[in-house]
Amino acid sequence: MQAGHHMTSPVIAVRPETPLDQAVRLMVENRISGLPVLDAAGHAVGILTEGDLLRRAETGTEGPRPGWFTSLFRPGHLADDYIRTHGRRVSEVMTPDPVTVPQDATLETVAQLMLSKHIKRLPVTREGVVVGVISRADLVKLLAARLAERAQGGDDATIAATIHAELKRQSWVPLRSISVSVNAGAVSLDGVVFDERQRQAIAVAAENTAGVKSVENRLIVVEPNTGIVMVDPLADATEAQAAQAKP
Repeated sequence: MQAGHHMTSPVIAVRPETPLDQAVRLMVENRISGLPVLDAAGHAVGILTEGDLLRRAETGTEGPRPGWFTSLFRPGHLADDYIRTHGRRVSEVMTPDPVTVPQDATLETVAQLMLSKHIKRLPVTREGVVVGVISRADLVKLLAARLAERAQGGDDATIAATIHAELKRQSWVPLRSISVSVNAGAVSLDGVVFDERQRQAIAVAAENTAGVKSVENRLIVVEPNTGIVMVDPLADATEAQAAQAKP
C-alpha cells in the first residue's frame, strides 16, 4: 500500500505570502490541523500547523519574558521569537523545510516518519510537486476499514490455513509444539510455548484472522531451562471451578 492511494487530494494549501488570518480561517473551516506551504511551482517550502500557532501574542501565550542574559547576548534569537509570535504572514510563522514523501512511498515508511519526527501529516509529492497530504487520521481510517473487513471470513479450513500462514511468517512461533483447530469460527489453541508473551501474541494472530468469532487459548507456558509449567489455563480453570464449588 502506497501513500498516493490513501492521501487526501486535492490538497488545501497556502503560499508563504498568505496572510496568517486567512490561513488560520482555512484550518478552522476545513477542520484540519495543518497546511502545506507551497511556492509558485507547487513545491513544499514549509508547513503551518497548530503547534506553530500555540505561542501567539493575540492569545497571551507568547511565553515568559526573557532574562537579562538572553537579552544581552542573544538578541537575534529574541527577535526571531518575536517574529514567530507576532508575525502576520505564513512565512513568518510556518515551520520551514517540511518532511515530504513521494506518492509511491509505502505506508510503513509514512508511519515510521510520523513516529520518528513526531509529526501528524506529510505532504505527498509527484516529481517534487505536492499532490496531496497523508495524515495520521488517514491511517486510522484505513485501520477502521481493515478491522471491519476482518469481521467477514471464509470457512473453518480457510481460517485455519490463514492462521497457520501468519504464524509461519513469525520467527518467534514454535510451530512444532502448537496446534490450531477451528470449529464454526471458534479457534482453539493447544500446545506448549516458552514465554507468556508468545502465548499472548499467538492469540492475537488468531483474533486478527478474518472470520474468527472467538479464541480459546489453551497454550501452556513452560520454562525452557527447568521444564516447570508456568501457565496452564486448563489447570487454572479446574482449580477455579473447585474453589467455587466449596461451601
